[in-house]
Amino acid sequence: MAVDSTDDLEAVLGYETIAVVGCSSTPGKAAHNVPKYMLEHGYDIIPVNPFADEIFGREAADTLADVAETIDVVCVFRPSEEVSDIVDAALERDDVDAIWMQSGIRDDDAAARAEADGRTVVQDRCLKVEHRRLVA
Repeated sequence: MAVDSTDDLEAVLGYETIAVVGCSSTPGKAAHNVPKYMLEHGYDIIPVNPFADEIFGREAADTLADVAETIDVVCVFRPSEEVSDIVDAALERDDVDAIWMQSGIRDDDAAARAEADGRTVVQDRCLKVEHRRLVA
């Protein structure tokens, strides 16, 4: 389902484990600061970045397929043109309930595929902004 309502956003923010594709080890970048904020607010953050060994003291997975833990939400910090492949990787997993594309990131075709597979999809919204607005 596509998420537009406050209730739907709050439901996604109720999940605990977030795999962050494109998570950055560089402080100051949104792809670092947003997951760090979520970690500081009690979320289990799994960094996914093939160019980093570890982020936030956790081993970084190269791909979603390499994540051994259960994932509730896949948060995407990659360009829109990479979303389709990331969504396909998320759909290969039975544990992913939601896919969240950060501000400025969207792929309507990939979102439709995910929604057709029963996953919740948020596009073009900042996880940190919505958490601050609705939960914090």
